[in-house]
Amino acid sequence: MPKPWPLRLSLVATLALAALPGTRAEARDSAIKGRSAALQSILDCRALSEGAQRLACYDAAAAKVGEAQTRGDIVVIDRAQAAAVHREAFGLPMPSLDIITRALNPGDVDRVEGVVRALRADPSGRWTFSLEDGAVWRQIDGDLMRPPRAGSKVAIRRGALGSFLMNVDDQAAVKVHRDQ
Repeated sequence: MPKPWPLRLSLVATLALAALPGTRAEARDSAIKGRSAALQSILDCRALSEGAQRLACYDAAAAKVGEAQTRGDIVVIDRAQAAAVHREAFGLPMPSLDIITRALNPGDVDRVEGVVRALRADPSGRWTFSLEDGAVWRQIDGDLMRPPRAGSKVAIRRGALGSFLMNVDDQAAVKVHRDQ
Protein backbone atom coordinates (compact mmCIF):
# COMPACT_ATOMS: atom_id res chain seq x y z
CA MET A 1 0.00 0.00 0.00
CA PRO A 2 1.58 3.35 -1.01
CA LYS A 3 2.28 5.93 1.65
CA PRO A 4 0.17 8.98 0.78
CA TRP A 5 1.78 11.31 3.35
CA PRO A 6 3.88 13.42 0.90
CA LEU A 7 0.72 14.31 -0.96
CA ARG A 8 -1.08 14.94 2.33
CA LEU A 9 1.81 17.10 3.57
CA SER A 10 1.77 19.27 0.45
CA LEU A 11 -2.02 19.51 0.77
CA VAL A 12 -1.68 20.47 4.45
CA ALA A 13 0.85 23.16 3.57
CA THR A 14 -1.41 24.53 0.84
CA LEU A 15 -4.46 24.46 3.11
CA ALA A 16 -2.46 26.03 5.93
CA LEU A 17 -1.65 28.98 3.72
CA ALA A 18 -5.28 29.32 2.68
CA ALA A 19 -6.42 29.23 6.33
CA LEU A 20 -4.23 32.09 7.51
CA PRO A 21 -5.89 35.24 8.82
CA GLY A 22 -7.03 37.64 6.15
CA THR A 23 -8.58 36.91 2.82
CA ARG A 24 -7.75 33.91 0.70
CA ALA A 25 -6.28 36.29 -1.86
CA GLU A 26 -3.87 37.63 0.79
CA ALA A 27 -2.87 34.07 1.73
CA ARG A 28 -2.37 33.17 -1.92
CA ASP A 29 -0.28 36.31 -2.48
CA SER A 30 1.83 35.46 0.57
CA ALA A 31 2.32 31.91 -0.72
CA ILE A 32 3.38 33.22 -4.10
CA LYS A 33 5.92 35.52 -2.46
CA GLY A 34 7.16 32.56 -0.45
CA ARG A 35 6.11 33.69 3.01
CA SER A 36 3.08 33.00 5.13
CA ALA A 37 1.30 35.95 6.71
CA ALA A 38 2.31 34.63 10.16
CA LEU A 39 6.01 34.65 9.25
CA GLN A 40 5.68 38.05 7.62
CA SER A 41 4.20 39.48 10.85
CA ILE A 42 7.37 38.41 12.69
CA LEU A 43 9.63 39.87 10.01
CA ASP A 44 7.70 43.15 10.06
CA CYS A 45 8.70 43.62 13.71
CA ARG A 46 12.29 44.22 12.58
CA ALA A 47 11.27 47.61 11.22
CA LEU A 48 10.42 48.92 14.69
CA SER A 49 13.28 50.87 16.28
CA GLU A 50 11.91 51.42 19.81
CA GLY A 51 13.00 48.47 21.96
CA ALA A 52 9.87 47.94 24.05
CA GLN A 53 7.58 48.34 21.05
CA ARG A 54 9.71 45.93 19.01
CA LEU A 55 9.71 43.32 21.81
CA ALA A 56 5.94 43.62 22.20
CA CYS A 57 5.55 43.15 18.44
CA TYR A 58 7.73 40.02 18.49
CA ASP A 59 5.89 38.61 21.51
CA ALA A 60 2.49 39.14 19.86
CA ALA A 61 3.62 37.73 16.51
CA ALA A 62 5.25 34.68 18.15
CA ALA A 63 2.10 34.01 20.16
CA LYS A 64 0.00 34.13 16.96
CA VAL A 65 2.39 31.74 15.20
CA GLY A 66 2.29 29.36 18.18
CA GLU A 67 -1.52 29.42 18.24
CA ALA A 68 -1.72 28.91 14.46
CA GLN A 69 0.63 25.91 14.70
CA THR A 70 -1.37 24.42 17.58
CA ARG A 71 -4.59 24.78 15.54
CA GLY A 72 -2.87 23.23 12.51
CA ASP A 73 -3.23 26.41 10.45
CA ILE A 74 0.52 26.40 9.73
CA VAL A 75 3.03 23.58 9.56
CA VAL A 76 6.73 24.09 10.15
CA ILE A 77 9.20 21.57 8.75
CA ASP A 78 12.98 21.52 8.71
CA ARG A 79 15.34 20.75 5.82
CA ALA A 80 15.65 17.05 6.79
CA GLN A 81 11.87 16.64 6.74
CA ALA A 82 11.66 18.45 3.38
CA ALA A 83 14.37 16.15 1.97
CA ALA A 84 12.45 13.08 3.18
CA VAL A 85 9.27 14.30 1.46
CA HIS A 86 11.21 15.08 -1.71
CA ARG A 87 12.84 11.64 -1.69
CA GLU A 88 9.51 9.86 -1.20
CA ALA A 89 7.88 11.86 -4.01
CA PHE A 90 10.88 11.39 -6.36
CA GLY A 91 9.61 10.84 -9.89
CA LEU A 92 6.07 12.09 -9.32
CA PRO A 93 5.01 15.28 -11.10
CA MET A 94 4.09 17.45 -8.11
CA PRO A 95 4.71 21.15 -8.76
CA SER A 96 3.03 21.99 -5.44
CA LEU A 97 5.89 20.18 -3.69
CA ASP A 98 8.13 23.17 -4.45
CA ILE A 99 6.74 25.06 -1.45
CA ILE A 100 8.12 22.32 0.81
CA THR A 101 11.39 21.57 -0.96
CA ARG A 102 12.53 24.98 -2.23
CA ALA A 103 15.28 25.19 0.40
CA LEU A 104 16.92 22.03 -0.94
CA ASN A 105 19.76 22.13 -3.42
CA PRO A 106 18.72 20.86 -6.87
CA GLY A 107 21.02 17.85 -6.61
CA ASP A 108 19.98 16.86 -3.07
CA VAL A 109 17.74 14.11 -4.38
CA ASP A 110 18.64 13.06 -7.89
CA ARG A 111 18.86 9.34 -7.17
CA VAL A 112 16.92 6.94 -4.97
CA GLU A 113 17.46 3.31 -4.11
CA GLY A 114 14.94 0.70 -3.13
CA VAL A 115 14.00 -2.95 -2.94
CA VAL A 116 11.36 -4.62 -5.10
CA ARG A 117 8.39 -5.88 -3.08
CA ALA A 118 6.28 -7.16 -5.99
CA LEU A 119 6.45 -7.39 -9.79
CA ARG A 120 4.05 -7.66 -12.67
CA ALA A 121 4.86 -8.13 -16.36
CA ASP A 122 2.56 -6.83 -19.09
CA PRO A 123 1.92 -8.81 -22.32
CA SER A 124 4.82 -7.06 -24.09
CA GLY A 125 7.28 -8.11 -21.38
CA ARG A 126 7.58 -4.72 -19.68
CA TRP A 127 7.73 -4.78 -15.90
CA THR A 128 5.88 -2.85 -13.22
CA PHE A 129 7.90 -2.64 -10.01
CA SER A 130 6.24 -2.13 -6.61
CA LEU A 131 8.93 -1.08 -4.15
CA GLU A 132 8.98 -1.58 -0.39
CA ASP A 133 8.49 2.18 0.17
CA GLY A 134 5.18 2.05 -1.76
CA ALA A 135 6.47 3.61 -4.99
CA VAL A 136 5.32 2.00 -8.24
CA TRP A 137 7.53 2.33 -11.31
CA ARG A 138 6.68 1.06 -14.79
CA GLN A 139 9.29 0.10 -17.40
CA ILE A 140 8.70 2.02 -20.63
CA ASP A 141 11.83 1.25 -22.66
CA GLY A 142 14.93 -0.94 -22.67
CA ASP A 143 15.55 -4.59 -21.93
CA LEU A 144 16.72 -6.42 -18.83
CA MET A 145 19.18 -9.27 -19.32
CA ARG A 146 17.83 -11.16 -16.30
CA PRO A 147 14.25 -11.02 -15.06
CA PRO A 148 13.81 -9.06 -11.84
CA ARG A 149 12.49 -10.72 -8.69
CA ALA A 150 11.04 -9.73 -5.35
CA GLY A 151 13.99 -8.58 -3.27
CA SER A 152 15.90 -7.15 -6.26
CA LYS A 153 17.75 -3.94 -5.49
CA VAL A 154 17.01 -0.97 -7.73
CA ALA A 155 18.61 2.42 -8.21
CA ILE A 156 16.63 5.13 -9.99
CA ARG A 157 18.16 8.35 -11.27
CA ARG A 158 17.08 11.30 -13.36
CA GLY A 159 17.71 10.99 -17.08
CA ALA A 160 17.54 13.50 -19.89
CA LEU A 161 14.47 15.63 -20.57
CA GLY A 162 12.57 14.65 -17.43
CA SER A 163 13.01 10.90 -17.87
CA PHE A 164 14.09 8.38 -15.21
CA LEU A 165 16.45 5.42 -15.50
CA MET A 166 16.38 2.33 -13.29
CA ASN A 167 19.15 -0.17 -12.71
CA VAL A 168 17.90 -3.52 -11.41
CA ASP A 169 20.48 -5.66 -9.61
CA ASP A 170 23.34 -3.75 -11.31
CA GLN A 171 22.04 -4.50 -14.83
CA ALA A 172 22.07 -1.89 -17.58
CA ALA A 173 19.49 0.84 -16.99
CA VAL A 174 15.99 0.76 -18.42
CA LYS A 175 13.74 3.79 -18.83
CA VAL A 176 10.92 3.95 -16.26
CA HIS A 177 7.95 6.12 -15.30
CA ARG A 178 6.61 6.55 -11.78
CA ASP A 179 2.92 5.62 -11.54
CA GLN A 180 2.46 5.97 -7.75
